[in-house]
Amino acid sequence: MIKVDNLTVNYRGRKVGTMSLTPDNRLCAFEYDKAWLADGFSISPFELPLKTGLFIAKLQPFNGGFGIFEDSLPDGYGRYLLHKTLMRQGVNDSDLSALDKLSIVGNGGMGALSYYPETVILNDVEQTDFDYLQTKALEVLKEQQDTDAGLLLYNSGNSGGARPKAVFSDSDGHWIVKFRHTYDPTDIGLQEFHYNDVARRCGITVSDFKLTNGRYFTTRRFDIASDGKRIHTATAGGLLCLSLSTPFLDYNNLLALTGFLTQNPKEVEEMFRRMVFNYLTDNKDDHCKNFSFYVEDDDHGHYHWHLAPAYDLTLCTEGYNGEHATSINGTGHPALKDMIIVGVKNRMSEQRCKEIYEEVRANCGDLLRCDI
Repeated sequence: MIKVDNLTVNYRGRKVGTMSLTPDNRLCAFEYDKAWLADGFSISPFELPLKTGLFIAKLQPFNGGFGIFEDSLPDGYGRYLLHKTLMRQGVNDSDLSALDKLSIVGNGGMGALSYYPETVILNDVEQTDFDYLQTKALEVLKEQQDTDAGLLLYNSGNSGGARPKAVFSDSDGHWIVKFRHTYDPTDIGLQEFHYNDVARRCGITVSDFKLTNGRYFTTRRFDIASDGKRIHTATAGGLLCLSLSTPFLDYNNLLALTGFLTQNPKEVEEMFRRMVFNYLTDNKDDHCKNFSFYVEDDDHGHYHWHLAPAYDLTLCTEGYNGEHATSINGTGHPALKDMIIVGVKNRMSEQRCKEIYEEVRANCGDLLRCDI
């Protein structure tokens, strides 16, 4: 496999900048293209503000990589498949640099960023027999075989998350279909469908969703517009340079991030609403990569950040050692007053915090598991 020394980062076919490694090959370095500086946008406002000069990544938490580009790499299920696929080709993925891995992602990742040169390791085809993909995913995850790891990786679209999934397109748009992991209940798809249905009743924005084959939860991709244009997206973890392995995020940070990026009080209220929903319905899988933001350009060539639809909403009682991945006012066992403190710190009135809490609680129905 050819080692990559320099990588071009593109957005919808336009050059954003160039990435390379420092002389000791330990850290990534990035520089915006001059033309992009003239009328583009910061792809990561905290880590890579839109200005001239060379940015050097920190060693931690992404082993010398930038958080925003870490979002493009597969994690969980996808990382496992990449490891298996490369091992079958005699390549140890631990020997690959961040540039090498992004080169493998190429134009096939989530969001609007693409990476060149592109290293092609797979020549599979899109598979829409979802029962077949579910069967093969369980076989590979149980380590009964790894022959189909490449097929599964290709169809996953380098998407994140721990559960098996595939991306596909049909006449109605672009979708992600999710499968059962070895530790999931057999009705996990129905469960996630129900959670999204209730979340929508609670006033939470979720993408269009449906059941495929009567059992696979399927959600519309929010990183692809209806006209097919790719949309720049970033997770809270990518923007704040937080790793899944160190879950110390607080909802106060998430509301503050939402307010800073969107400059929209309604979107701050939406994040507050998700906080309430996750705690009342015992969704402890509320980690830093399960909250995302996207960039939208208007008719005047201006770019605006927005809170992306909620996703990965389902029952998760385990979380991180039995705790939520994201705390509220510094505690994993909050009272209503802690939620209110977080809201008030982010320019919400105490009365509005109480209203949203009661709205969500009243609409949780049979999902209400943790009354505060």
